[in-house]
Amino acid sequence: MSSSGHPPRLLDPVRGALRRKHYSLRTEEAYIGWVRWFIRFHNLRHPREMGSREIGAFLTSLAVEEEVAASTQNQALSALLFLYREVLPIERDADLSIPPAKRPQYLPAVLSRAEVRDVLAALSGTHQLMAQLLYGSGLRLLECLRLRVKDLDGEQPN
Repeated sequence: MSSSGHPPRLLDPVRGALRRKHYSLRTEEAYIGWVRWFIRFHNLRHPREMGSREIGAFLTSLAVEEEVAASTQNQALSALLFLYREVLPIERDADLSIPPAKRPQYLPAVLSRAEVRDVLAALSGTHQLMAQLLYGSGLRLLECLRLRVKDLDGEQPN
C-alpha cells in the first residue's frame, strides 16, 4: 500500500526497481513503454495472469505486424523479462526462456584505394578536405566537424 492508502500501480514498482539497479533514464522510459504496450496488447490484463505464451504472442506481433527490427524486439523482451524477474518475482524462469530475435548479418562495405581516390576526386573545397581528414586520420564525422585551426599541427612531416 502506498501512503495514500491505494495499492501501488504496477509501473511504480517497475520504475523503482529500475532506479534501484541504476538503469539509465532512457532505459527506464523504454522499459516502462514496453510494459505499457504489453498490457494494452493483452486488453489490460495484469502480467501476473500471463506467461511465456502471451510474451511470445506480443513479440511475434511486434515482428510480424509492426515490422520492428530484431534489436527492438530484443529490447521489448528484456523489458518484459525484467518485469517478471525483478518486479513480479514469479517462479516462471523455465516458462520465460524465450530466445532473442536473430539479427541479420551485415557484411562491412570496404572501398578499394582506387574507389577512395575516385570519391575524394569527385569532392571539392571544404567537403574534400573533410573527407581527406576522415579517411587519412580515422576521425569520426563529429570530431572532424569540431576541429579548429589551432587543433592542427602544420609542422608535422607527412
